[in-house]
Amino acid sequence: MRPFPSASGCTKSAERLKTEINTSSHHLIRRLKLVLATLHCLILVSPCMAQSTQPVHPATTYRNPVIAGDFADPSVIRVGDTYYAVGTSSEWGPAFPIYSSRDLINWTYLGPVFTKLPTWTMGSFWAPELYHRDGTFYVYYTARRKTDKHSFIGVATTQDLRQGFTDHGLLLEWTSEAIDPFIIADNNKRYITWKAYGLDKGKSIEILGAELAPDGLRVTGKAFTLLKAEQTDWEAGGTEGQALFKRGRYYYMLYSGNTCCGPQCNYQVGMARAETLQGPWEKFVGNPVLVGDDTWKCPGHGTVVTTPDNRYFYLHHAYNGVDFTFTGRQGVLSELVWNEQTQWPAFRYGSSTPAQAESPLGDRQKPTAGLSASFADNADHLPWVWDVSLPAPVFTVQDGNLQLMNTTGNLAGSFLGLVIQKGTYTFSVDIRPQVNLLQSICLYGDANNALGLGVRADSLELWQVKDGIRQVIKRQVRTKNLPHATLQLRSYAGRFYEFGSLTDDGTFQRLTEAPLDGSFLPRWDRAPRLGISVSGQQKGISLIRSVSMTYN
Repeated sequence: MRPFPSASGCTKSAERLKTEINTSSHHLIRRLKLVLATLHCLILVSPCMAQSTQPVHPATTYRNPVIAGDFADPSVIRVGDTYYAVGTSSEWGPAFPIYSSRDLINWTYLGPVFTKLPTWTMGSFWAPELYHRDGTFYVYYTARRKTDKHSFIGVATTQDLRQGFTDHGLLLEWTSEAIDPFIIADNNKRYITWKAYGLDKGKSIEILGAELAPDGLRVTGKAFTLLKAEQTDWEAGGTEGQALFKRGRYYYMLYSGNTCCGPQCNYQVGMARAETLQGPWEKFVGNPVLVGDDTWKCPGHGTVVTTPDNRYFYLHHAYNGVDFTFTGRQGVLSELVWNEQTQWPAFRYGSSTPAQAESPLGDRQKPTAGLSASFADNADHLPWVWDVSLPAPVFTVQDGNLQLMNTTGNLAGSFLGLVIQKGTYTFSVDIRPQVNLLQSICLYGDANNALGLGVRADSLELWQVKDGIRQVIKRQVRTKNLPHATLQLRSYAGRFYEFGSLTDDGTFQRLTEAPLDGSFLPRWDRAPRLGISVSGQQKGISLIRSVSMTYN
C-alpha cells in the first residue's frame, strides 16, 4: 500500500488549512473538504511510522470526470499494465463502448462490444461487466429480450477487444428481471452475482449469486442471497450495482441504493463484507459512504481496481453538478484507503466524489478535447452512435462528403450522433444544401424528442419534435444560394441552445432572439446525443463536408 504522510506532516497540514479557512471564506466549502481529507490521513497513518524530514512536493492531480460524457455503470479491469473499461449504452448503438488506459485518468476509445446487436436483444443495454481469464475477455451484459421485453443477462467473449465480441446468447433468465452482473472467482471457481426482483411484485430486491461453469458460459450452481434491500432512507429505492473484491480474510462489496437516474435521482453507495461469498454479509454501520454534493450528484454503480503499487480505486458514475442530465452519468474516479485496525476501507477524500485528487500513477491528465473532421480527407474514424429502436443508419464517406441516407420515417430523420462530453460547447457543420433534402444539426433524445436546425437550397428551418409532435419554430429564406452553408449550435450548461449560421466572414447569425430551452430532451436513463440528421419526402443522401466541436 502506498505510504501516507507522517503524523507530524499531517498535523502541520491541518493547522495550515485551519488558518486559511478562517481567512478565506470564499473557498470555505472546498477547504473544509481538504481538512476532512487531512484528518482522515491522521486517523489512518501508523503511529509507528518514522517522521519524514524530506521536503513535501506537490502531488500530480487529476480532475473528474476521467471518462467524460454519458458513461454509466462502468466496469474496469487491469490486464498487465493496461486498464480496460466498458459502460452502459442504454438505447444507443453500437452497444457498450470500450476504453483503455495506462493510468486510469487518460482514456482512449477502442470501439464497441457489439457492432451488430445480439439477435435476442431489443435495447436497454445496461451495466456490462468485463472479466479476463487465460487470454480471453468476457463481457456479461444486461439487455431487454425481444420476446417479452424483460431484462436478462447475456455473455460474449473475445481475444481482442478491438475486434468486438462474439455473443453466446442468454446466460441468466430470472423471474421478471435479472440485471447488473458481476463476476468474481473464489477457490478456482467462478461466480456470477446479479440484482433480482426489481420488477417482481411482492418480492424484495436482492443481490443473488450462483456458480458458473468452468468456461464461464453457463450457470451451474443454485442461487444464494448475498444482500437484501432494507427499508432505510438510502436503500428504500433498492440495492444494485454491486462490486466485489477480496482483501485479506474478507470479501468486500460496494453497492448502490436509491434512484439512479434523472433529475430526481438520489443514488448513494454503501459497503458490506463477509468471510465467504455465501455470507453472512455484514453491512457497514456508517452507510452510505459515498453521497452526492453540488459538484457531483448521485454517485454509484462502479467497480474496484488496484494499481501495481496496491492502491484501490473505484471507477463509478455521477452527474456533473452544472451540466447534470444533459451530459449524462459520467465516469469518475474515487480512491479507497484502509483502516488496518477495523479492516474497513474509506473514501480518501470524504463522502463525496472528489473534484480534484492525487493521480493514481503520477501521470498528468490531458484536457477534454473536441473534434474536427474534414470528410475531404476521408475522415471515417468518428465514434458515431444511433438509436437502436430504429434501423441502423446507412452512411459512408465518399467524394469528400459524409453521405447519410434518408431511409427512415422518423420525425427527426435519419440520425448519426456523438457523445457530448461537456454541457457548454460550439458545434459546427459545413453542408452542401440540396433542394428536397433537409440536412440538420440535431440534438436527439429519442425518436419522439429532438431539436434541430436544417438547411435546404432555399431556406433554413429551425424545428423540434416534442412528445411525438413535429413543429417548425422558424423558417428563414436564404438570400444567397451559396454552394455551402455552415450551421452552428452554441450550448450553455447543456440546456440552453442558440442555433444559427455563419456568414462568409465567420459572423454568427442566430435565428432566435433568446436561447431555446432543451430541458425536454434528456431521457430517464440517458443524455441526448448531438449530430446530424437528414429528412425529406424523397430519398436522398447528405453532403456533409466537415464537422467540428469545441468545448468552452
